[in-house]
Amino acid sequence: MTEFASTESHTTPVLRQTNVRSTYRLQLRPDALTFADARAIAEYLQQLGISHLYLSPVMSAMRGSAHGYDVTDPTTVSAALGGPSGLKALSDELRSRGMGLIVDLVPNHVGVSDPRQNPWWWDVLCHGRKSQFAHFFDIDWSPSNGAGGRLALPMLQNENDPAALTVDRSGPEPMLALHDLRFPIAPGTDGENALRIHDKQHYRLVSWKAGICTYRRFFSVSSLAAIRQEDPAVFEITHRELSAWCEHDVIDGVRVDHPDGLAHPAAYLARLRRLIGPHRLLLVEKVLSNREPLDAMLPIDGTTGYDALADLGGVLIDADGEKALTELSRKYCGHGSNGAWIGNNEHRIKRAVAETMLVPEIRRLVAAIKCDAGVSGIDTVPISDMALTNATIEVLSFMPVYRTDYAPLAGMITAVVQKVCKRNSELTAPLSVLVTALAANGEAAVRLHQVCGAVTAKAVEDTMYYQGARLVSLQEVGGNPARFGRSVLEFHLANSERAQRWPATMTTLSTHDTKRGEDVRARIGVLSQAAELWAESVPRWFENTPPPDEATALFLLQNMFGMWPNDGRPAATVAGLRERLHLFAEKSAREAGTKTSWEEPDLEFESALHQWIDAVIDGQVGGGLSETVIKLAPHAWSDALSQKLLQLCGPGIPDIYQGCELWEDSLVDPDNRRPVDFGHRLSMLQSLTGTPELDSSGAAKMWIVAYALWLRRERPECFAGGAYTPLFAAGDRAGHLIAYARGRVDEPPQVIAAATRHSVRLNETGWGDAALDLPPGTWTDRLTGHTFTTRVRLEKLFTRLPVALLVR
Repeated sequence: MTEFASTESHTTPVLRQTNVRSTYRLQLRPDALTFADARAIAEYLQQLGISHLYLSPVMSAMRGSAHGYDVTDPTTVSAALGGPSGLKALSDELRSRGMGLIVDLVPNHVGVSDPRQNPWWWDVLCHGRKSQFAHFFDIDWSPSNGAGGRLALPMLQNENDPAALTVDRSGPEPMLALHDLRFPIAPGTDGENALRIHDKQHYRLVSWKAGICTYRRFFSVSSLAAIRQEDPAVFEITHRELSAWCEHDVIDGVRVDHPDGLAHPAAYLARLRRLIGPHRLLLVEKVLSNREPLDAMLPIDGTTGYDALADLGGVLIDADGEKALTELSRKYCGHGSNGAWIGNNEHRIKRAVAETMLVPEIRRLVAAIKCDAGVSGIDTVPISDMALTNATIEVLSFMPVYRTDYAPLAGMITAVVQKVCKRNSELTAPLSVLVTALAANGEAAVRLHQVCGAVTAKAVEDTMYYQGARLVSLQEVGGNPARFGRSVLEFHLANSERAQRWPATMTTLSTHDTKRGEDVRARIGVLSQAAELWAESVPRWFENTPPPDEATALFLLQNMFGMWPNDGRPAATVAGLRERLHLFAEKSAREAGTKTSWEEPDLEFESALHQWIDAVIDGQVGGGLSETVIKLAPHAWSDALSQKLLQLCGPGIPDIYQGCELWEDSLVDPDNRRPVDFGHRLSMLQSLTGTPELDSSGAAKMWIVAYALWLRRERPECFAGGAYTPLFAAGDRAGHLIAYARGRVDEPPQVIAAATRHSVRLNETGWGDAALDLPPGTWTDRLTGHTFTTRVRLEKLFTRLPVALLVR
């Protein structure tokens, strides 16, 4: 294994892992994809060219969990997935094929929705602060915590729920029962009356609307309780299995889920790196805000690829469509869903999130600020809790990143506090308390960063990105809707930096967390090339079938366009499509929070929205959508293939989300976690002969995926740690080409990836005299078999497909 280390600085990223060429993400679930099932498809993935399987969490989780992030026992491998023997057998199977394994680690939280399934949580509920596991969790036991010093569990649906409490004596130990849930009864507190028993427990059941929760959560999700990885004992026990996997060479790398939620992410990652060793891949699920750099001092290989996703999709967006789509959004949403709208509303939405769903976190943060600043109470200083809370929320609402304690962001809090103070001089006094607390670098500083990430995620990704409707493909995790695409120059510079600084980072186009799958996003992106057509169609459709809310409908129409059948079938005949759209629409409307919400569902509005969706599917609007989808289908396929080839051959380690080697039409979770038909994919891969047609079968996509992965396997030195050289065409239509060369550093290039952009306009004008000068040598397109030398006209290069993969 080759290791490239710079002698200039210890902070320069090191290419530790050269045998990870590509990954394939599998969403394990007990009912559809276990370790044994993964073993069964290993041969197919090997034939496809994958080097490593990349698994969703494998530890014991809530029974029936379809994702695995609600871990209930971090010390055991899920028996429902196949247990430790099943994981070892999968690893051995992969090793025998020259492949490897990467696992998804969940260090920040555990699942507590059913206390009986989590032995640590059950013990804490039973014994309170005296539990041997009490210090594992981040719990506020103070008398002023809003629950009388007890552990508040926001699990009651309404105020009458306590009357439903009973005592379950069917087992060896009595338990408090609330419908299907069970809670422990502390020793010596049993009795006849359930309510009186409840009053004697270390916990208190409260309404989820009360704004009381005395344990740190994952964002605002009360069913996920955060754990304290800053405690060495907690780290040791929660990473014991991982240590054994490394000792026995079961795994080759780790993906860390949500490190920003931890008390000290950098310290945690340093300890994790020491545990797994210098040569295993270490990736973090880090959402980088607009132009935020990844901290080069972290001992990691990179991120899970949201930053690359934004570049790959953005370079295909046509800036000429911005005006028409902005005006359409302004007409029906009352704003342009653009940078000005974001600038005017992000602060407001963040405040609303902090003042509603994150009230418990804000309350605890303010208490920590008062403590660290030496403020014993409002009687001794002329600053009220309300003023301090307001100042704290203001600072959080202007934070442009998830957290600011990474090295490249030094000074950001200073700038934000100054901005808040300048905007509102009345906050000077409470801000002085906040500054004093932060200077102490204690609990308050830690909690500020943790709450900052929660505010950002819930306000931006989970609210604002459901309210905008200019071009929804830009409203993605790690995206920036204010930037209407990327220029080719921006794209090349981002790729060049990725090749130099983070050669083993992950790149992706789809994940279990993306709002839309890659091909849905690519198709929606084509609307930037057909903005006038879309802007003419939408008013006509609204007149034909008026929606209950035009802003919501404009958002949904783009998503419908992105996943509408493009093979001529009426949408009403496509199995499952209607149900999927209804579920997506309800989730989207509630996340947006403008007409309905999770907290206060407007059932009348939602009923009208569902009726509108049915009317669209069954009526003239659905027919109009079909016509538009079919008309633009070749361009959607072109963009989908372009972004795929650019990802697979670009800097970093490309990840393929399960099933995405064919066309896929997934929307947000749980839609994107549907089971995949691997048998169909295997038969298609084995039957591919000759360059396939660009049609709805997806064969062209699989063809490109396979040939790109085979080339990475054949010439790995050209990719991991290899050079990246932008290539530019000549001629009037040169701007429609994206191309780059790959190869060994300081040697002539061996591979060229070339892709088409903005094909709608090309369809009208053709490539004209546009041509690309090739480096010396004879170049063969692995996708078509055509051979080229010196200068190649682009119309000839792209005769069969909108992409080319040239090899010297």
